[in-house]
Amino acid sequence: MGLFARFLSLWVLLCIIAGIALGNMIPGVLHALGEMEVAHINMPVAVLIWAMILPMLLKIDYSSLHEVWAHRRGVAVTVAINWLVKPFSMAALGYIFLRLIFADWLDPAEVDSYIAGLILLAAAPCTAMVFVWSRLVDGHPQFTLSQVALNDIIMIFAFAPIVGLLLGVASITVPWDTLFLSVLLYIVIPVILAYIGRKLLLARGRLDDVVHMVDPVSMGALLLTVVLLFGFQGKQILAQPLLILLLAIPITIQVYFNSMLAYWFNRRLGVAHCVAGPSALIGASNFFELAVAAAIALFGFESGAALATVVGVLVEVPVMLSVVSIVNRSKQWYEKDLVSQG
Repeated sequence: MGLFARFLSLWVLLCIIAGIALGNMIPGVLHALGEMEVAHINMPVAVLIWAMILPMLLKIDYSSLHEVWAHRRGVAVTVAINWLVKPFSMAALGYIFLRLIFADWLDPAEVDSYIAGLILLAAAPCTAMVFVWSRLVDGHPQFTLSQVALNDIIMIFAFAPIVGLLLGVASITVPWDTLFLSVLLYIVIPVILAYIGRKLLLARGRLDDVVHMVDPVSMGALLLTVVLLFGFQGKQILAQPLLILLLAIPITIQVYFNSMLAYWFNRRLGVAHCVAGPSALIGASNFFELAVAAAIALFGFESGAALATVVGVLVEVPVMLSVVSIVNRSKQWYEKDLVSQG
C-alpha cells in the first residue's frame, strides 16, 4: 500500500481544513463554481469525478467474470451483503443515530439530507480500493477481480432503484431524472469507456504504464473535490464542530457490522480464507466517489447529503485497515474452524 493511500485520511483532513479556510476567504469564487450546472449536474464536479473513477475502472478486468462460478459461495455472500444488507442496515443506523440518539445535536431541517448521504454512501460497493485491501489479506486475486466486475454490472441496474426505494422510505423526495442521469453519467458511461480503453491499451501493451501514470490524477481529483465540498460546508461545520464525529459513528458501525457478517457467513459456508477476507472487505467498503457525485447532483454542493458522503471518505481508510487487521489476526482460528467443519 503506497504512502499516499496509507495516509489518505490525513490528506482528506488537511483538505477539509483547506476547504473551510477557502470557503471563508473566497466565498464568491466557490459560489460561482457551485452554480456551473447543466440539468442539475455540477460540471466542475463531473469533471473531477470522471478523473477519479476512470483510472480506477481501467484496473478492472471484466473478462474475469467467468471466475464467478468457481467462487460462487464467496460471491453469493458478498452480493447478498452489498445489495441486500448494507444499504438497508445503513438506512436503519442513520435513522437510529441521526433521528433518535443524536437528534438534540443536529439541525432537524438537515437530518433527512444527512440520512440521504449515508444511504448513497452504502448503496454502491467499492471498486478500486478493494484491490488494496485484498492484497493486504492475501486475498485470491481472481475472486477479487470477478467480484468487483460483477458488482459493477449489478450497480448499473440496482443503484438507482435501491437509492430511490430507501430515500422514499425515509420520506425524502427523489429527483428521479437526476438520479438516472447520475447513474448514466457516473456508472454506465465510465464503465463502457474504461472497458474500451482497457482493451485498446492491452492491445498496445501500455495498460500498466497508463494506469500508473493516471493514479495520481485520480487521487488529486478526489482531494480537490473534498476542498470544494468543505468550502461550501465550512460555515455549517464551524457552527457544529461535533457534526463530523456524529456522522462518522453510524458509518463506522456499518463497516464493522457488514464486514464481520460477511466473514461469518463465509466461515459457515466453508469458504477458504483467501476468498473470505476480500469478501468481507468488499462487503463493507463503499464507492465513495460515486456517492459524492450522486449527492452533489441530487441535493447540491451545500447539502448535508454531500457532507455525509465526504465524511465517508475520511472514515474509509483507518476503519478498513482495522478490518484488515482483524481478518489477518483471525486467520488461524478461521482455518481451524474450517477443518473442524470438514
